[in-house]
Amino acid sequence: MTLILTQPSLDDAASVMAYRQVMLANGDILHGCAGLEDTTSYEEWLDFDHRLRRKFGNDYAPETVFLAIRQDDRKLLGIIDFRNPISEKLLKFGGHVGYSVLPSERRKGVATEMLRCLLPHCRQAGLNRILLTCAKENIASRNVIVANGGQLENEVPDAIGISRSGIILRFWIPL
Repeated sequence: MTLILTQPSLDDAASVMAYRQVMLANGDILHGCAGLEDTTSYEEWLDFDHRLRRKFGNDYAPETVFLAIRQDDRKLLGIIDFRNPISEKLLKFGGHVGYSVLPSERRKGVATEMLRCLLPHCRQAGLNRILLTCAKENIASRNVIVANGGQLENEVPDAIGISRSGIILRFWIPL
């Protein structure tokens, strides 16, 4: 499978909003989607900087959002974002990258490929390593991070309530 990462444009409105609907209907959290769950229109979602700065205040980190498109049929399979520079809160609990994948496309290597494709963008931003985190019980995400060179730094108590286990794993990927 060949994926391409592309930044969202107005042409992507229907596929992104359909992605949102599928993810919410499945009860998924839209990690890496720049607050897509909080918006009612595509145009509102595209205003990442203004909307997220207002929502997060001092915890805001600029995001570059990419759509993961399967090259063969141009289907949107996932969304991944790159946050740089990261805030203190993201340094502890969220990291530089967040991502999500359609339920029908999971366990097919999509997230691993999305992250692999994002790494050159991180290098171009001048970073020599990036932080990714996941809930301790999220074995799939842990495997994606490790497959892309992630090295476990530590486990921290989940002070923001994003895991069932109460533990966040923090990984660094050298670039």
